[in-house]
Amino acid sequence: MRHRKSGPKLNRDSAHRSAMAANMAIALLEHGRIQTTAAKAKLARQTAERAITLGKQGTLHARRQAIALLRNKPITYRLFNEIAPVFKDIPGGYTRVIKLGPRQGDAAPMVLLELSRPVPAANPEVAA
Repeated sequence: MRHRKSGPKLNRDSAHRSAMAANMAIALLEHGRIQTTAAKAKLARQTAERAITLGKQGTLHARRQAIALLRNKPITYRLFNEIAPVFKDIPGGYTRVIKLGPRQGDAAPMVLLELSRPVPAANPEVAA
């Protein structure tokens, strides 16, 4: 029985799901927007919004939690120093989903997942 099991399975095991969510959240934080399917966007949105909330806290504990969540130190550094300050005065809703229509090959519903406010361009020295 699936009682009290939250979130979609997406035909993946739990490790693959969490790694995919982290990778998609990293891509969103790095580029500002990503195009993906609706189900994957919902999963990536949860991870990205949790990471931005941790970035707004700015503590060492929150930084360590964000590194564990995202598994990428350069993006976590950028999250805390460049992205989170942009969202410091809003309590939530850091991302938006824009529906694009069905994908050509399999008619999967495609969406554009983007940050709700523009963030500064990535610094190539920090990302290396």
